[in-house]
Amino acid sequence: MKLVTLTGEPWADYGLIDSGHGRKLERYGAYRFIRPEPQALWAPSSADWDAHAEFVPGSDEEGGGRWDYLKPTPREGWPLAWREVRFTAQTTPFRHLGFFPDMAPVWDWMRGRIDGMDSAECMNLFGYTGVGSLALAAAGAKVTHVDASKKSVMEGKANAQLSGMADKPVRWMIDDAMKFTAREVRRGRRYDGIILDPPKWGRGPNGEVWKLEEGLPGLIDDVAKLLDEDSRFLFLTVYAVRMSALAIGELVRQAMADRGGLVEAGELTVREEARGLALPTAIFARWSRD
Repeated sequence: MKLVTLTGEPWADYGLIDSGHGRKLERYGAYRFIRPEPQALWAPSSADWDAHAEFVPGSDEEGGGRWDYLKPTPREGWPLAWREVRFTAQTTPFRHLGFFPDMAPVWDWMRGRIDGMDSAECMNLFGYTGVGSLALAAAGAKVTHVDASKKSVMEGKANAQLSGMADKPVRWMIDDAMKFTAREVRRGRRYDGIILDPPKWGRGPNGEVWKLEEGLPGLIDDVAKLLDEDSRFLFLTVYAVRMSALAIGELVRQAMADRGGLVEAGELTVREEARGLALPTAIFARWSRD
């Protein structure tokens, strides 16, 4: 197993401006936001941060809190773009803004794995608002997008419309990820690529409880059954838990042991514009065909 680091570079509609003292300052289009960031142990480049809003975290296990608005900010959201994909950014009660910008290098990597295929079949588990699904669809993939939140799936469909991709072959599924994956295994389905970005804790549409440490091993076992010797990739990201990249890398290595290919694990990071340093945001493990 190889250890690697994936670093997201700034792009026109997103950048990590500065970080330090447990916070980060980011730009999302024309707006700037301050959010908590425990990994930013160092001092910031500047003590004077000019932001439209700052997220003040709560004390609950689900990561809630509130936004302190310092300047006029469109609460209904505003449009952003990554490559061909258009989507709506919006302040949410859970500190993020409707998508995860550190996933940009993952989107590029997945697209590279299916490059040249006539009709790749991919699945996005815990797909949220669909930016990753649309990134794959724009590259020619047929995508099954699965999320337990009806609101998130509706936002994904709206992002597809905004991107001019409403006619792309994306199956938008409101379902529990574990139950859906188990049914796909029973159906004998296969995929060329699967990405999953499970939360630390969550609930399915029928009240199913998801706890990462308990559910992940079984889910990875089922996901592996949907991939075969001709599949191209599996990508797993994990946020905000006491778990190592080596641990999830070994989980993926064992699940994919009979498929050959390469297993890598490491950290997702974002490049800070002020000094060029890399801010860690998550751990990941991935499998790909040689």
